[in-house]
Amino acid sequence: MIQTKEQQIVDEAITSRHSMRAFLPTPVAREDIERMLEVAARAPSGSNTQPWKVYVLTGAIKTRLSDEILKVYSDKAKFESLTEEYRYYPDQWASPYIERRRKVGLDLYKLLGLGKDDKAGMQAQHGRNYVFFDAPVGLIFTMDRTMNTGSWLDFGCFLQNFMVAARGRGLDTCAQAAFNRFHPVIRSVTGIPESELVICGMALGYADHSRIENSLISEREPVSGFTRFLD
Repeated sequence: MIQTKEQQIVDEAITSRHSMRAFLPTPVAREDIERMLEVAARAPSGSNTQPWKVYVLTGAIKTRLSDEILKVYSDKAKFESLTEEYRYYPDQWASPYIERRRKVGLDLYKLLGLGKDDKAGMQAQHGRNYVFFDAPVGLIFTMDRTMNTGSWLDFGCFLQNFMVAARGRGLDTCAQAAFNRFHPVIRSVTGIPESELVICGMALGYADHSRIENSLISEREPVSGFTRFLD
């Protein structure tokens, strides 16, 4: 099947997106961020509720948030005292999900030259989440606690729209559930109220393609593995 130019553009924006874990310091214009959020807000939502809220962090406040989170992250007692805002992952892992999770982690650590027993190296790499992988822009996404399960579906559409809009501008992202656990620290720095649930963070900027971790592209199940055509 021959694709139209429009189909190619959209498909490329979607399929070229993957999580980047190292960014250049090149600034991102506020006007571009505002336009991407405007585009993302065209996401569908039940009864047009539009449950998403966004906090855009740059400069000093982004640095302050990273510093405060890393202080807690490096203190085992403080870190273990934190509880997640919500359960992102299952309480009990099952196949094929556990294998997929392990593979992407092992593939990343292999690229970085980290052995399975290098706990310090793995912790340091995970800690790079909290500096937004050096991206010039960090985003924190929240939603009112009054919203229910359907709004999470809506929020996913919004996040995907934003990440695709970023690709359309030559920008890259990394969606980061790792911020979930640090919601008390995030609130203390940003002033986000308790009435809002911290959904995730996101790094936004221009990927540093000289960094080997950015060569990791996770595998996807073929369509035949998750789809049944019924007629």
